[in-house]
Amino acid sequence: MKKQLKTGKHKLRLWAGKEADGSINTTTPGRVPREERGELERLEKLVNKYERGQIQRVDWLDRLAFKAMEKIKERESIKNGSSHLYVVVDFCSFEHRVVFQESGANFLIPSPIASTNELVTVWDPEVGKTNPSEHKQLKLARSLNRGIIDRDLKPSSVERKSIQRILRYPPTRTLTGEEKQLLWKFRFSLMSEKRALTKFLRCVEWSDVQEAKQALELMGKWETIDVCDALELLSPVFESEEVRAYAVSVLERADDEELQCYLLQLVQALRFERSDKSRLSHFLVQRSLGNIDLASFLRWYVAVELQDPVYARRFYSTYELLEESMLKLGPSANGDEDGFKLWQSLVRQTELTAQLCSIMRDVRNVRGGTQKKIEKLRQLLSGLLSELTYFDEPIRSPLAPRVLISGIIPSESSIFKSALHPLRLAFRTSTGGTCKIIFKKGDDLRQDQLVIQMVSLMDRLLKLENLDLHLTPYRVLATGHDEGMMEFIPSKSLAQILSEHRSITSYLQKFHPDDDGPFGITATCLETFIKSCAGYSVITYILGIGDRHLDNLLLQDDGRLFHVDFGFILGRDPKPFPPPMKLCKEMVEAMGGAESQYYTRFKSYCCEAYNILRKSSNLILNLFHLMAGSNIPDIASDPEKGILKLQEKFRLDLDDEESIHFFQDLINESVSALFPQMVETIHRWAQYWR
Repeated sequence: MKKQLKTGKHKLRLWAGKEADGSINTTTPGRVPREERGELERLEKLVNKYERGQIQRVDWLDRLAFKAMEKIKERESIKNGSSHLYVVVDFCSFEHRVVFQESGANFLIPSPIASTNELVTVWDPEVGKTNPSEHKQLKLARSLNRGIIDRDLKPSSVERKSIQRILRYPPTRTLTGEEKQLLWKFRFSLMSEKRALTKFLRCVEWSDVQEAKQALELMGKWETIDVCDALELLSPVFESEEVRAYAVSVLERADDEELQCYLLQLVQALRFERSDKSRLSHFLVQRSLGNIDLASFLRWYVAVELQDPVYARRFYSTYELLEESMLKLGPSANGDEDGFKLWQSLVRQTELTAQLCSIMRDVRNVRGGTQKKIEKLRQLLSGLLSELTYFDEPIRSPLAPRVLISGIIPSESSIFKSALHPLRLAFRTSTGGTCKIIFKKGDDLRQDQLVIQMVSLMDRLLKLENLDLHLTPYRVLATGHDEGMMEFIPSKSLAQILSEHRSITSYLQKFHPDDDGPFGITATCLETFIKSCAGYSVITYILGIGDRHLDNLLLQDDGRLFHVDFGFILGRDPKPFPPPMKLCKEMVEAMGGAESQYYTRFKSYCCEAYNILRKSSNLILNLFHLMAGSNIPDIASDPEKGILKLQEKFRLDLDDEESIHFFQDLINESVSALFPQMVETIHRWAQYWR
């Protein structure tokens, strides 16, 4: 007998059609007999402890554990069937255990603890809670520090080193009590250090009115932060409206090109605002009025989120604001369309996608092979839907709003041979050219859209450091939760190239022959191939892109290699034992093998690109943090875990030289697994490409 008051949930078995047996060795026990207890009962016992606060809560780990438990429950119920009925009694829980005590002096009874070496578990209900004396000391220290005392305080050399170490922390790192206290103490001397502001604002006790007031005053006088740090202030960590408004004022300094790089995340950040008509939403709308690209993408990004039941009102408010503001615009000085015509040109994009969805339904219903479906598509475009071959008025291309499209060319339009039958459509442009797009229905393209945005951003970061790796950030736009379009890039999959030409080298020789060049190819073409392989090797490693096979690696005839289809990111992969670097044997062979000078050059480009992108790790981590509330599958399942996985890939604990050695080892390990004549270190990585 523990002599403790029962708390929490208790599961009791019911005996249908049987009279209760009240004897000690009962034949109708309420609790599951010990010999019948299995994994399910063990888990239920642990959940009970968890709910009573006897097991520490770790949000991301708890979510994973509960998902796994649901699967075990399903499995057990299928295996055992529902042969028994149960009633669950939920007793009230208390902060401390309630122990039964007789009136009188029974506290004099000696302790039940034996004198043997038996281990006794003592539960401490205060574990993980704030120590009230420490908290009080902290408040007193801060109230003293609010005065004039620490305005002239300067950190010692040891304290300065500690502060510099804290400032180098990634935005995902939580500060300890001591670290917060250190930054607060020297806040005045840190005001000229722009990197310190985001860390300082994390130290503030926002529930304390006086402290919050002083923090906001200091924020106004602080050295102006970079745009990258402003993105951090828009994350869900910062709730203060003044702090978020300050972040927007910093974003106002970014030009349109840079703003477009972050637009997808800024729209997602509207979820973390305190009101529907926030400073951020007004800023995005104002900037869009002067740039048709921003206006078109803002409208689409917001329109897709209208399907989110929780935040639909918030996004509709921004959509409405954009529409109202645009309709008020008069004709511009250079005689461009007025606001009404501009808005209509954007609305007609939605009408076009609706018609394309209708075509897809008709085409899918056609019995027969792909050829029959292609014939039906061309027949529809030439007959019933002939208005789509010549639009009444040009429509702005949803993928590139500055390009005006005037109709579909039926003879050049086709259907891909795959389960969803995506359309490949050729549009006439108002300048007399053509642009080809792929339209998909039944596939969520929001994850692909995010990955391509990251490829585009990383391409920009590399080019700013004068490193052009010939990447192909083709355009992708999700126009709904299960539909969207992407730019069509003329290319062939490596699977197709190897079946037709037997090797990448002979394929490139066909388009760029040069008897004096390396492997009979022009030096420029081989250099393009090596650089693009390096760029995508680094990017797919950082973003943890999975499910790579020879069908989703494409090659253009100028030597540019690129990846498509990003259904698995941040380390997820449907295949077991994925290699860290997504390099296939045929790519290495096209560089002359693992001993050639061209392969050495490939490794050199990889290491250079890796170090350049490591410098921008905070920017990339901040952008992913802003996606935490989105419904993108591989992020929504566990945002915290996904961002930590991304952070690990940057190896921020290493300096530039150490990171070069680390990355070279990574390439060598992945490649050695592909060639049997080398030491077969990891045979299972070789299996990945089969």
